Amino acid sequence: MASKTDQLLIVVSILEGRHFPKSQRHSLVVEARFDGEQLATDPVDHREQPQFSTELAWELDRRTLHQHRLQRTPIKLQCFAVDSVSKSRECVGYIVLDLRSAQELKQEPRWYPLLSSKYTKQRPALLLGLVLESDSKPSEPSPDRFRAKKAPPRQGSPALAELLPEKLEAVLVQDQGYHQVGPPDHCTDMFILSVTVAFATKLEQLVPTTVKLSAEGSDFFFYYSLLGNDITSEPFHNLLSPAFEPERASVRIRSSKQILQTFLSQQPSLQVHLCCGNRSLGSTDVSLSALCAGCLELESKAATVEGAFVLQPPRRVKQKLPALPADLQPTLGVSVSLRREDAQLSGNNEGAVGPEISSLGPSLLPPSAPPAGQRPRTPSPVPQPPNAPSSSAPAPPAGLQPPPPLPPASSHTESDAESLQEEQQRGRESARPAAAGSDPAVQPQGRSEAAASSVSVSAPKVSIPASTHHFCFSLDLRSLGSLSLTHPVAATLRYSYHFFGSAAPIMTNPPVELQRNMQVFLPQSYCAFHFAALPQQLQDTFHRVPLVVEMWHRDSNSRDQLVGTASIQLSDLLRADKTRSLGSAGELGWRQTHQDRIPVLTTHSEKVAELYCVMTLEDLGLVKAKEIIVSDSSQDGAERPPGSGTWSVPCPPGLQTPAPTLPPAPLPSAPSRDTLEYRTALELELWKEEQEDLFDNQLRKKEQSHMQALAEEWSRRDREREALVKKKEAEYSLLEEQLQKTLSDLEKREKQLAQAEMETARLQKELRLGHELTQKELQESSRRLQLDCDHRVALERDKVQLMEEERARLLQQIADGELKYKQLEKEFQLFREQQNIRPEIRLQSEINLLSLEKVELERKLESTTKSKLHYKQQWGRALRELARFKQREQENAMSRLKKQQAELEAMRLRYLATEEKEAVRTERQELDEIRNELNRLKQQDDSRVGPASSLFGPAPAANESADEHLSRLLEERDTLLRTGVYTHDDRIISELNRQIQQAMTERGNV
Repeated sequence: MASKTDQLLIVVSILEGRHFPKSQRHSLVVEARFDGEQLATDPVDHREQPQFSTELAWELDRRTLHQHRLQRTPIKLQCFAVDSVSKSRECVGYIVLDLRSAQELKQEPRWYPLLSSKYTKQRPALLLGLVLESDSKPSEPSPDRFRAKKAPPRQGSPALAELLPEKLEAVLVQDQGYHQVGPPDHCTDMFILSVTVAFATKLEQLVPTTVKLSAEGSDFFFYYSLLGNDITSEPFHNLLSPAFEPERASVRIRSSKQILQTFLSQQPSLQVHLCCGNRSLGSTDVSLSALCAGCLELESKAATVEGAFVLQPPRRVKQKLPALPADLQPTLGVSVSLRREDAQLSGNNEGAVGPEISSLGPSLLPPSAPPAGQRPRTPSPVPQPPNAPSSSAPAPPAGLQPPPPLPPASSHTESDAESLQEEQQRGRESARPAAAGSDPAVQPQGRSEAAASSVSVSAPKVSIPASTHHFCFSLDLRSLGSLSLTHPVAATLRYSYHFFGSAAPIMTNPPVELQRNMQVFLPQSYCAFHFAALPQQLQDTFHRVPLVVEMWHRDSNSRDQLVGTASIQLSDLLRADKTRSLGSAGELGWRQTHQDRIPVLTTHSEKVAELYCVMTLEDLGLVKAKEIIVSDSSQDGAERPPGSGTWSVPCPPGLQTPAPTLPPAPLPSAPSRDTLEYRTALELELWKEEQEDLFDNQLRKKEQSHMQALAEEWSRRDREREALVKKKEAEYSLLEEQLQKTLSDLEKREKQLAQAEMETARLQKELRLGHELTQKELQESSRRLQLDCDHRVALERDKVQLMEEERARLLQQIADGELKYKQLEKEFQLFREQQNIRPEIRLQSEINLLSLEKVELERKLESTTKSKLHYKQQWGRALRELARFKQREQENAMSRLKKQQAELEAMRLRYLATEEKEAVRTERQELDEIRNELNRLKQQDDSRVGPASSLFGPAPAANESADEHLSRLLEERDTLLRTGVYTHDDRIISELNRQIQQAMTERGNV
């Protein structure tokens, strides 16, 4: 064993921290590990500057310290954030201290930053001190003492092995687009982990027979989680023949081969689920352990795990149902590959997680599926306008071209306002080729005649009264704010006002993100409307009909949701001040402007936001034209606007208001067949006949397409029925096997039951015979026992008689002994009185007492002298140890005092209980003695009464003994009652009263 001066302490002082974020839910704990021994600090609050103020120490000798310094054994400190609710710990960072920097001289503490810290905004650090101290404790072994072990030889890189945590985790680095596995300083190689879902077969076996395989709105997709990223495939609708393209999801991993192999060995199996909505229909597990073996050869080839895996439904896994036949088992083709990033093609740029289409090998294609390049894609039908002519149809002659078809207003929803513009654009594009295919002989007509005829045919004219005014109403929805919802909203506004002549909704685009305590400005929110109306009609409409603005939340993953509506009272605009304005054409007018903040209310009249808008109304005077062409926007509405016969031109931003078109001048008269009207009417009739033929051809084509669709639907449903029948047959075969097995088990149980009944009857017969035999033996043995007991009773009676005689003799001896004892006691009393009177005896007793006191004092003096010397030797050590234990004793003093008080109280109660128990036991013993004495006296009195009644000579002596016996009984009863323990109802007092009455009766008879 090393000497006392060679014992050292490695002391790590953890004083405080800095640059930590504040967290009310977590607390901080620092754990230090050195050579297999682990120490930890007490939890402290998770704040910006946590105060630890803790010292951690390990004990070892100088030789062991030298070995640890040679092998560079580190001291690793890990900082954990502990959740106060779930008690889970999360590593915040770590620090590695070099043991060679520890000196026996006092050093100033230093700030050490945390490595691999999860707090990336501010780099947290700890104030640490490392020093060697000499151990002044005794060298006796102690169970609670830490002794560093001999440093074992270490292989490989000790620093990297010590830096690794017990369980590796993948940390996403968002700005770089990869996951970091292991220490960033040592793990710098880039790898790509890919998961490909290739094909699926027999998926209908996962759906219960009560559910239709092709129900409307049932989307099926595959789901799995890759390094914490949830991946879902493109949805498909048909389980019988799932048509989906193979998809590959890849993640980039920054690590090393050895650490990546360890990480993959710790990962659980990859679970791929077939989902419908929020329910999992089946899942399969793909083990990643096969990738670990190929991690060391990633430079030459990629590690791959692929195959067809069986999908198991949840109920079969839970209930442990028998597996389906091999030809009916639902399978899923999955491929998992791991390769280095430099092995991939230069044109393939992958992000952190991104699905991509990959070309699969023949091993992953289903046996019945064609190659990926030959698979037919389902064409997505493009909606055509209902009245759009076919591209092959001839166009009408020039000058009689019908207007472009307009999409119906009821076919659009409020969540897709842009689709209106797209459909109108498609209508214009479909009209252009129709115009291009017209008869070339008719096209070179005069432009003025074509324009006049087009106006007269396609554009309706409305006559307006002379007192109608030209108004321009503009609305600017500037900003949204004061959101009361907890979650952000992608807000877009929508409104329409039929009085302005436009039924198409006006919407702001693109959506803006609105959060709490935030005000956002709306893009493309200004719109102006030019219309003609009577002033009184305008005032009545503005007072009666408010302008309702709807606020929608647009989400790319779900349907749009209505957040609330804001009702703008246009009558407030009429009460605004009028100012002179100058129109675009130079005409004078009046302008009224009003701005207001309108609350956005839900259906329950709860305020969710606030809308700031500016309204302007300009009165440009009387309308000069008597007939106005109604614009296309006024025909889009489902119903006619309130201001019927008004000229309405919506003016969205960036578009100019068209000027009113005047009717053309009348043409001069011409011959009936050579006139332009006749030729135009003839061409129109011919065009109508061609259109009728085209319409018949279109009807035939539609009929053929409908019949083909019906045939395809019939074949699809036929396949569904076949699959359902096969599934039912498999289920019924399984049920039949189970039923046959159950029947065979029932037959076996019936045979076993019959055998058991026969065995039971045989056992009952044997038991009956055995019972009769046992009953006879019991009767015989009881007779023998009766005879034996009678003989023993007779012997015991003889013994009792002899014992009675012996008892009488012993009682006589006891009476004689008592007389002798009383006489000797009187003599001893007289002798002691004589001895006490003599002075020599008194002095001798005092001398003896003084000598004893002298001896005792001498012994105390000698022990005090020895104790003084011993205390002087121990005083220095006690002072040193006192300073060491003073703080700990002060902390434990209160707890020990409380504990001693509790023990004293318990001992006092136990002592009182013991005393009471002893007193009760003593009283019981006295009562037993008194009872025995009473019984003895009673027997003596009974024995004396017999001879006294037969001899009349000694009558006075018998009276005296009866009087003494009566007085003694009375005295004993009074003594027992005076103790307070007994009352008149106790058994012993009642017995004494009975004996007293019996004694008084006997005395009166005498």
